Amino acid sequence: MKKTVLCSMTALASGLLLGLLLGTGLSPAFHPPVQAAVVASPVRNSTLSASAPPTASLDPEDNPHLVERAGQILEALKAEDYDTLSTFVHPLSGVSLTPYSTVSTDGDRTLTPQQVSQIPEDDALYVWGTMDGSGTPIRLTMADYFDRYVFNADYTQAPQISIDKVLSSGNALENVDAAYPDARFVEYYYSGLDPAMNGYDWCSLKVVLQPYENEWYLIGLVHSEWTI
Repeated sequence: MKKTVLCSMTALASGLLLGLLLGTGLSPAFHPPVQAAVVASPVRNSTLSASAPPTASLDPEDNPHLVERAGQILEALKAEDYDTLSTFVHPLSGVSLTPYSTVSTDGDRTLTPQQVSQIPEDDALYVWGTMDGSGTPIRLTMADYFDRYVFNADYTQAPQISIDKVLSSGNALENVDAAYPDARFVEYYYSGLDPAMNGYDWCSLKVVLQPYENEWYLIGLVHSEWTI
């Protein structure tokens, strides 16, 4: 049976997640809390595909280990350290990139670990889906895509974190559970970046992870924001 666990800010500050939430703040227009609230949903029963079986020594219900790996991924994104980031990408599945909440197996681009490591040197333009509102293609380099649709805010300082639970939704369908039934995710959420926007600039990043060879590996980066 699923249960939702709300961890207090005080417990989080003294717990295993403290090191994941340290970092610099955002722009002077927004001052996030030093501590974040964590909402954890119970883990789903993982029945992974044959290509990526779980190992007996990796506990799929180990939330601290899951969040630790997600935090390492955020730190690599923040530092634009794509060599390190590539080591977290699933070696068989790669990582799929979703610009607006709704995961699309047809429209989302998937990168291999090698492609991730080459992001700084790759100046080619790629189509990453369609832009909200206009419907025009999102045509960006890999580095520009990551800047706009992955690490568009400092998620190491996100005021709210959830485990296997979507914290906010807009007009776009939230289908991360259905799209990644054999995985888990950690969501980093801002209710807004600029108080003057009254929440119309909320955004989040879901780090989707799957067990493989005794470790959690990155298989999805799902960006969400207010959409028309």
